Amino acid sequence: MPPKKRSSGTPQKKEFKGNTKSGSPDSSEKAVLSPERHKDKEPEFVSLSEELQTTNLICDHAWRIWEREIRSMDKANMPYSDRQQWGACLFIASMELDGISLTFTQFLKVVGLSVKQFISLVKKMDVNVDTISPKVNASLKRMENKYDVTLALYQRFVKTCEKISAEPDKAKRTELWESSWTMFLLAKGTFLQMEDDLVIAFQLLLCVLEFFTKRFTSSLLQSPYKSAVSSSTLSPPTRTSRRNQGKAKPRPPEMDVQLLETLCKESDCSVDEVKNVYQTTFCAFLDSVGLSGLQGLPPMETLSKQYEDLYHKNKDFDARLFLVDDETLSPNKIEVSKVEMTPRKNLSGDDVAIPVPQTPIRAAMSSIQQLRVDLTPASDQPSSNLLVYYKNCTVDPSEEIRKRVEELGQVFIRRFAQAVGQHCEGLGRKRFNLGAQLYYKVMESMLKSEEKRLSVQNFSKLLNNAAFHTSLLACALEVVMATYVGNSLRSGGFGHSSGASDSVETDLCFPWILDVFQLPAFDFYKVIESFIKAEPTLKHDMMKHLEQCEHVIMESLAWKADSPLFDLLKQSREEGPGEQAEPPATLNQPLYHNHTAADLYLSPVRPSRQPPATEAEPPTPGIKALRSNSLSLFYKKLYRMAYLRLKTLFSQLLTSHPELEPIIWTLLQHTLQNEYELMRDRHLDQLIMSAMYAICKVKNVDLRFKTIVTAYKEMPNANQETFKRVLIREGQYDSIIVFYNLVFMQKLKTNILQYSSPRPPPLSPIPRIPCSPYKNSPLRVPGSNNVYVSPLKSSRISPMVMTPRSRILISIGESFGSADKFQKINEMVSSTDWSLKRSLDGGSAPKPLKRLRFDMDGQDEADGSKSSGESTLIQKLAEMSSTRTRMQEQKLKEESVKEHPEP
Repeated sequence: MPPKKRSSGTPQKKEFKGNTKSGSPDSSEKAVLSPERHKDKEPEFVSLSEELQTTNLICDHAWRIWEREIRSMDKANMPYSDRQQWGACLFIASMELDGISLTFTQFLKVVGLSVKQFISLVKKMDVNVDTISPKVNASLKRMENKYDVTLALYQRFVKTCEKISAEPDKAKRTELWESSWTMFLLAKGTFLQMEDDLVIAFQLLLCVLEFFTKRFTSSLLQSPYKSAVSSSTLSPPTRTSRRNQGKAKPRPPEMDVQLLETLCKESDCSVDEVKNVYQTTFCAFLDSVGLSGLQGLPPMETLSKQYEDLYHKNKDFDARLFLVDDETLSPNKIEVSKVEMTPRKNLSGDDVAIPVPQTPIRAAMSSIQQLRVDLTPASDQPSSNLLVYYKNCTVDPSEEIRKRVEELGQVFIRRFAQAVGQHCEGLGRKRFNLGAQLYYKVMESMLKSEEKRLSVQNFSKLLNNAAFHTSLLACALEVVMATYVGNSLRSGGFGHSSGASDSVETDLCFPWILDVFQLPAFDFYKVIESFIKAEPTLKHDMMKHLEQCEHVIMESLAWKADSPLFDLLKQSREEGPGEQAEPPATLNQPLYHNHTAADLYLSPVRPSRQPPATEAEPPTPGIKALRSNSLSLFYKKLYRMAYLRLKTLFSQLLTSHPELEPIIWTLLQHTLQNEYELMRDRHLDQLIMSAMYAICKVKNVDLRFKTIVTAYKEMPNANQETFKRVLIREGQYDSIIVFYNLVFMQKLKTNILQYSSPRPPPLSPIPRIPCSPYKNSPLRVPGSNNVYVSPLKSSRISPMVMTPRSRILISIGESFGSADKFQKINEMVSSTDWSLKRSLDGGSAPKPLKRLRFDMDGQDEADGSKSSGESTLIQKLAEMSSTRTRMQEQKLKEESVKEHPEP
């Protein structure tokens, strides 16, 4: 049903789920559905399962999803019928169990939904942490992105065809459109591994249009295509297109150069790149389907049959149905409004054009054209000025730089072809050359700036630093690759999956380049700010993209297990106290500092002699000579981003408890500074949500984790996998609730409990966001695009009187899963593998660690049952005489008897 998966190396490790059953299902479960086995279910549900050709196992799993998660949802917020919701449950179950039988289009027709309606339905059903698994979520994101790209291509196809031909016969016109669109879909599906690459797919579409246009009746062509065809001379393809072709194969098709140039000019598309696609990918496609020597139009029946086979093999949506405005491919109103328009002048007669939204294709072509113009004066080789800098070095870096660029270029081109298509090496080479031009241009700009700043010309240490060069080249290539993706498809990248305007990052988007060059994210981070300052032609949207790259690095990528960041933190801890939060008064201002890429890449790590004055490694005023500049600046930026995210989430959930904000921030800042191991292979937002929940628990504020996650989904930086797939221990992942119970709370239990004591820890300096000059004006969320926070008219969370039991901080229930799952959690907590508790055996046993559990009161159990009453010991604690000192009371609280969730 989803688009075919792309190869990603090693298979993903199995999700850690408490209710996973061992062993394989028996043959009866795998067999075709047996209605008599499902008399406990709604007859209409079973009937729909038969229509969708599911198995017994899938039917059972889908019914559990319906019963556990969906049936009780508020119908006012679910404008879909039970049949449509059942269909979604069956789809989810089929995806999770790899049991899809029908194509996606067949499925949509059975349940009566369009692609967009179905995706919207599944998002509405994703009410809990584990309703939609990461596997299903990723497949849906790929499907939605492919749909968006195909829709944009079809809209441009229609507009271009209308400009090319004036065929008066509607039936003949329809036949021509159907043939050319089907050929394009077949070529894209068979020769492009990455079908959602908008630019390459569009370039392939232009090749198909060239193939058909030159076969049209000349009298029916419109200007400028008529003159292009009549005056052109057919040119055979270059040797590249003949390579690897056997002697017995038919002669490759001739390319109408002038017609192709006209098509490219009308679309603002690079002629060289389209020719490359024609001579490699398109010619190879024509040869594979036996159309290389064809003089007339290809037989529609052959094209349709081949696409039909491909469509069924991939269980895809049938993109031919765009031709007949089929309801399953009907776009939302927002997509319809994106049909291209020319800027209109206003009615007053002035020459000021009214800006109109650009389509994804037009926006991408415009950005690519602008990048090429900006790089026109640059070369993909070092300039004479750069060569002078090389010669001034103590150790000439020329040869090492040349070899490195050459080797990384070969790696890039190979990986590009693997990702996009085996015939796309030429395109990869062209993109790398653009990146090399930008690399040398920015390097020269950086060195000129350093020369002016330091009054030195010997940059031997910097120019012989391999990490600096690899990072700079990677950053230049990221700018090129992001430009080709286009802003409309890039804006929702990095795995963002919430909100109405979501789109999925393509495989070539960040952090793809880090994997290609095997470059640590922490090293890449060091060059971003200097790169932006050194390249004045960068457009605003590209600066924002690089800033987003920096945010992704700080929130997760820099915390990968093998990151050099952990070595720096370890050394910093050995040599002195951890990094401190920056002064509150400066947080909401631009982060002024004098550090450049040279400072960060040459930043000292261990005690060493000060570098010579001729080297670009000056001491920074106010900072100890041995302090790591890169670590210091990283933590200042990290604290800033962490607080702003906390502030945004807090403003949605806890405005009635403003006193909690500095406490939550203090716990979060303490965790990042002193318990940074919790970030290893995890995400900053996981710690933010856990810290918020922990403080609310200890302060008797009723805030459910489900409520936190719901609010988090609406944040601009939200990512579904952040709360659905969290590392628990090596190789095992689960939801954020399990992470809180088994990892976060266990590690920080003592620190969390201190905030309920009469002598809590001192608060960390809390940065303050300046108030809006207009009392009721919305406040822009820093670091976001058009995201504002308005004052709430009333609190979403009403303060409630909590029982003594609700001080217990481990979470159980909250309808995030079945009871057996939380029983599994308890077993894991109790297991000796974790070493999280002291033994309770023997008369002189040490004090047990306090359990900080989720709420157990009311109907919030996993199975909906009531809790059995308050612990006797906790009741006694609540009734203790005031003659006890507060210190004694705190001590007894930590000796409370542990509690287990009820099944």
